[in-house]
Amino acid sequence: MSAAPPAPSCAPAAAALGGRRAVLVFSAFALAYFLSTLIRAITATLSPTLTQEFALDAGDLGLLAAGYFLGFALTQLPLGRWLDRHDPRRVELAFLGLAVAGCLLFSFAQSFGVLLLARVLTGVGVSACLMAPLTGYRRWFTPAMQLRSASWMLMVGSSGVVAATLPVQWLLPLVGWRPLFWLLAAGVGLAMAGIAWAVPRGAAPATAPAPAPAPSHAAVGGDAAVWRSPFFRSVVPLGFFFNGGLAALQTLWIVPWLIRVGGRTPQEAAEGLFAVSLTLLACYWLWGLANPWLLRRGWTAPRLMALLLPLNLAVLAAIWLLGPQAGVGLWVLYGMSATPVSLAQPAAALALPPALAGRALSAYNLAVFVGIFTLQWGVGLLIDLGLALGQPEPMAFRLSLAVFWACSVGAYLFFLWARPYDRPASLPAS
Repeated sequence: MSAAPPAPSCAPAAAALGGRRAVLVFSAFALAYFLSTLIRAITATLSPTLTQEFALDAGDLGLLAAGYFLGFALTQLPLGRWLDRHDPRRVELAFLGLAVAGCLLFSFAQSFGVLLLARVLTGVGVSACLMAPLTGYRRWFTPAMQLRSASWMLMVGSSGVVAATLPVQWLLPLVGWRPLFWLLAAGVGLAMAGIAWAVPRGAAPATAPAPAPAPSHAAVGGDAAVWRSPFFRSVVPLGFFFNGGLAALQTLWIVPWLIRVGGRTPQEAAEGLFAVSLTLLACYWLWGLANPWLLRRGWTAPRLMALLLPLNLAVLAAIWLLGPQAGVGLWVLYGMSATPVSLAQPAAALALPPALAGRALSAYNLAVFVGIFTLQWGVGLLIDLGLALGQPEPMAFRLSLAVFWACSVGAYLFFLWARPYDRPASLPAS
């Protein structure tokens, strides 16, 4: 399927959103996304503390971390429709109030059930923190700038994960884990104020009325048109296993692996996760710089993913095979080699008309977050199963990673079979 041409309204909208205003809009959205990823990843650093205080096994820990992603996933399909019908500012502000409530509820929880409910509520509350800005960028920016903005939003998200590692580890003995969530609730309130002030009202920048998009059969088809797209279907398994797998491991299982398989202390494991997250931040920044240049030279997202993702599979296989000898360096390389899949989401939006941008972005995000939920909980269940069958704990971890690797190989082979990189370029160069 060749991609639908970009609507002629995209470039004028981008011009109407001046440079200073664009920076303010990006910054306001970025603060909210930074906090959402900090909240997402904080359970990895807190996992030893929560495990001890609430007597959690691996399955409980996986379910607790995955509860955030369950709440996130539940909103994605209606969220796409709301973003296409209403402006991103209004939608995100409506959701962030729930995130404040979720953080406060988590801080006062006295049982696993309340912890889980709070994580689900928080996941619902931050579920628009990436989709709302990406939908706005699809309307306001040129395709090359959309790719750059998407990569830099992921860079901001990675900085939130970085903040959830060593900084949280340092603060934990000083203030305790419950007050940390009071601070997070206050930060989300501040982000809401920034979005209310900086982001323009309406579906297009305040300096220019939103032009009516050209009618298309896809616009009439709604959600079904997104899922009928061969390109979209080809990248959904990548979103589930590569995007979802990276987030599932980064936000929970890397730290327990380093402690229980690699023999590191909690402090050393937090330092390892810090290194992984810092590397991801740098990679997304570099992708943002390189994307427009690569696009002008014909290196589309499908071609780059087809070429680079095998390295990620090779690194994951090395971690699985080496087990206790797989150090932080291999986990850093795993994160670095997974970043090309970040190109799939903006590519999926650009392959469809602007009127379907919110639906396309949210549908892809649904696949990602269902993947994170499934993998975080599934890895925990597989570890518990291995232990129940009498396997040593390091071997139980390695067996769960082997299952994840096999599923990732299947997703990549399906992508190659669909051959989206052989079709006309999915991403227009300007």
